[in-house]
Amino acid sequence: MGKFKKVCVFCGSNSGNRKIYSDAALDLGRELVERKMDLIYGGGSVGLMGLVSQTVYDGGCSFGTYVIDHQISGHTVGEVLIASDMHERKAEMARRSDAFIALPGGYGTMEELLEMITWSQLGIHDKPVGLLNVDGYYDFLLALFDKGVEDGFVKPSDRTIVVSANTPRELIQRMEEYIPLHDQVASSNSWKEAPGKRNT
Repeated sequence: MGKFKKVCVFCGSNSGNRKIYSDAALDLGRELVERKMDLIYGGGSVGLMGLVSQTVYDGGCSFGTYVIDHQISGHTVGEVLIASDMHERKAEMARRSDAFIALPGGYGTMEELLEMITWSQLGIHDKPVGLLNVDGYYDFLLALFDKGVEDGFVKPSDRTIVVSANTPRELIQRMEEYIPLHDQVASSNSWKEAPGKRNT
């Protein structure tokens, strides 16, 4: 049994050009099942996201909430919550999750990752933000974060917000040990004001 009950996963709606990315998605899904963690994600059923979700579903977890908006289509299983727009979608995903993990992906994945990092920096949440750095995919992004610290745009304490590892098992272990070290500058209630509507 893992420390987290529900984990939000961000990743590509494509599978990438190399099998190592698909293997990592399957490994993450199996790791969530082994630790009895439910999955929360944006509802995609293809690419890496489809592999993670199907693996968790096949593993028999109660399979947490998919938070989707009107722009996303495709087969989904489990509980579905309809969000009116992308902002509400991310707020609902964040509110319902105990932790966040980003696998390789494109602009959308990076945008979601960076928003969770920013919300943590502001103190809107104190949940772990993990980066599954498959085969060095995010090396340049992590180097950019380090450059931000070096050049005075990112506080050293804020750099600790991002937890990274090369394998799902190692990443989740590090996330379970995560302790926020940065100063919070916003009320944690500020993210609870986003509207949401349930459709059952």
